[in-house]
Amino acid sequence: MFVLELSYTAPLDAVDAVLPAHSAWLDQQYGKGFFLASGRKNPRDGGVILAVAEDRARIEEVVAGDPFVVAGVCAYRVTEFIATKTAPELASHRQTLG
Repeated sequence: MFVLELSYTAPLDAVDAVLPAHSAWLDQQYGKGFFLASGRKNPRDGGVILAVAEDRARIEEVVAGDPFVVAGVCAYRVTEFIATKTAPELASHRQTLG
C-alpha cells in the first residue's frame, strides 16, 4: 500500500487549469483499482492519495501519468507501507509481515 503526497509546485491558477484532466485521471485509477481514497490537503497546497499496486515501480508509473505531473504543477512523495490493520472494508488489502 502507498501514501502518495502531492505538493503543488505552481500557483493555484495553474493547478486549477489542469484540475479537470487530473480529476478524470483519478477516476481512471479508481476504475483500475489502484486508488482507495484521495483528497486535497488543508491548507490547499497539494493532496493525498491512498493507493495499492503490486510494487513501487508500478505505482511510480501510474503517478507519472498524472496530468498534474505532465503539466509540471505538482511533485509526488511516494511512501510505501505494510497495511497490517485496516477497516473491515479494506480487509482485502491487509498484508502480513514476512
